[in-house]
Amino acid sequence: MPATKNIKIGVIGLGAIGDRLIGSFVEHPEIEVVAVCDTNVERTESMVQKLEAVKGYTNYKEMLEETKLDLVYIAVPPRYHHQIALEVIEKGIHILCEKPLANSVEEAKDMMEKAQGKGIIQAMNFPLNYSLGANTFKKMVMDGYVGQLRKLELSMHFPQWPRFWQQNDWVASREQGGFVLEVGVHFIQQAQRIFGSITPLQSYLELPADSTKSEVGISAYLELENGVPFVINGLSDIAGDERISFTAYGTEGTLSLVNWSELEGGKLGGPIQTIEATEQSSSLLTNLIKALNGEEAELYDFTAGYEAQVVLEKLRNR
Repeated sequence: MPATKNIKIGVIGLGAIGDRLIGSFVEHPEIEVVAVCDTNVERTESMVQKLEAVKGYTNYKEMLEETKLDLVYIAVPPRYHHQIALEVIEKGIHILCEKPLANSVEEAKDMMEKAQGKGIIQAMNFPLNYSLGANTFKKMVMDGYVGQLRKLELSMHFPQWPRFWQQNDWVASREQGGFVLEVGVHFIQQAQRIFGSITPLQSYLELPADSTKSEVGISAYLELENGVPFVINGLSDIAGDERISFTAYGTEGTLSLVNWSELEGGKLGGPIQTIEATEQSSSLLTNLIKALNGEEAELYDFTAGYEAQVVLEKLRNR
């Protein structure tokens, strides 16, 4: 018999990211999306029509008051995470939150501490933790493919920022957006997951003349827990294709996670070649449901979000 849809979810924020994860919710046999909310009336009405048996709201407070929910997925711009999350936490509802956790280190710390105090499940949407490529990268590094680590490097190149599918004000803003925050957060969290704590030492941002717009370049130097250097460089508005590479250089070889999912590597003296990703992992939703059912699960909570935000805000000189 098919599983009963017994986990009721409400979604706040129906932009590109929220819309993407809603599809996974709807397809899952144990999840029922019962309410959606966005301040954009047309977007809300469109989602209600698409999902049919779901309530639509333009005010999240009304949604929280009127709907019985097991979990709320917060997919609004970072500026609004803190306020919404605190109200969800106060009601004792479990949370899945988009990255970055908040709009400042202080807000992130407050969210982390209040969620811990309430004893709710609090998870971050860090999808690399459940991906074939990233988990194979982690295993190969841990198994000694590169030998002793000499340097970790994150390179981010974008022909334009925001990308064509991200054309909104906040992704382009210096306050809430920029590729350091939006893309860098994933790899900062990966570095912390694999190598431990990170200490930012220097960060230079190339900023446009318009003080409201996000960075167009970064050159940063950090240090891993064991003293190994971690270098970040990034540019937007340049020729060529988008390319994001996360590379471990070691005494025996080099290994890169490229464009989120591809692996490239080689041994000392040899060429860099494509490597097949083999390390399977269960999905974020699978682990969320395990946690909601009281089972052991692999989730990355608000502590992971807070620790990544501490590094990110120092990189952004905030």
